[in-house]
Amino acid sequence: MAWETNGWQTTSPEELNAAQIQESRRAFMSRVYGWMFAGLFITGAMAVYTASSRARWELALSWSIPLLLAELGLVFALSFAAPRLSGPVAGVMFVAYAALTGVTMSVYLLAYTEGSVGQAFLLTGGIFGAMSLYGTFTKKDLSGWSAFLFMGLIGVIVAGVINIFLQNDMMAFVTSCACVVIFSGLTAYDTQKLREVHANHGYSSAATVSIVGALMLYLDFINLFIALIRLLGRRR
Repeated sequence: MAWETNGWQTTSPEELNAAQIQESRRAFMSRVYGWMFAGLFITGAMAVYTASSRARWELALSWSIPLLLAELGLVFALSFAAPRLSGPVAGVMFVAYAALTGVTMSVYLLAYTEGSVGQAFLLTGGIFGAMSLYGTFTKKDLSGWSAFLFMGLIGVIVAGVINIFLQNDMMAFVTSCACVVIFSGLTAYDTQKLREVHANHGYSSAATVSIVGALMLYLDFINLFIALIRLLGRRR
């Protein structure tokens, strides 16, 4: 509501505060997406670099278990220790995680045709963009999705581990379909959650919470891509 003061219209304190919150939120989300896209670029570059040399991808394959353990260690450390981390330390950890992910994901460049990889990437970008916009502009509170998404995530993880031993194509197909639904939903949920909690984050710095937010959306994108390439990809 505008106030009239000596013939001039001025902005009320409530409107000014709301505008400041909106501007702060936009700046925060810009940093989040900036870090996320930087992480995706590093992952893609490392995947191409690893896959372009037989010696490199054979070395990566021989070290696949240690690399996966290092990835898990980094992502858990960044997720749980983040409130105590400085911005530069969190940034280095995120970049290292994105690079390691690129090395391990080089297998998809070797297993699937270039056209399949490009198609899956574009489709992932489209779905991610649509769900992120939904999370941004919807008036619906998506917090009610959390229980369903969490249980679904646990379910696909358990099914994926079991299928390592079973190697059942139908289970793999169903799990990939479920992953598309779950990570699409998580994209919208995480986007809305980040927009709402950025001002009261409890982290040591704004840079740290931006990086943690970027990690959340980065993981949604990567897992959505993996599910789609497994569903739609044409093997070499």
